[in-house]
Amino acid sequence: MTRQPHTKTLARCPILDAGKRGKGPSLVLVAVLCAVSCALSACHSYHIDTTIENRTGADIQLLEVDYPSASFGADRLAAGAMFHYRFQIIGDGPLKLQYSDASGHQVQATGPALSQGQQGQLQILLLPNGKVQFLPHFISPS
Repeated sequence: MTRQPHTKTLARCPILDAGKRGKGPSLVLVAVLCAVSCALSACHSYHIDTTIENRTGADIQLLEVDYPSASFGADRLAAGAMFHYRFQIIGDGPLKLQYSDASGHQVQATGPALSQGQQGQLQILLLPNGKVQFLPHFISPS
């Protein structure tokens, strides 16, 4: 018995072929474009880009920044050094900062009030004599 060569062709998909026949864009193409458009417009992540700069003239220890729903920090920040961190605000409340100066004294400061959905930049300057300057550039939630 001789085997016949395989001559069966795959069935064409009418949905995919519609665009090829000049009947407009295929349904699949339209669905993909809609999905991508929705994903790009609805998935915006609001965040605050923070930079903390140590201008105290000495190293500091145990830097901690508390904000609504979480906190971040560093074990040590050298004199003149900067620390960058990006966070997302979930909830409302004040930003609080604390660290230990070179002589071991605890420095505490309360920063700007934060609201869920805010975004932008926050610069925090650690200055001599336990002073802290907060420079927020926020866009409020709409």
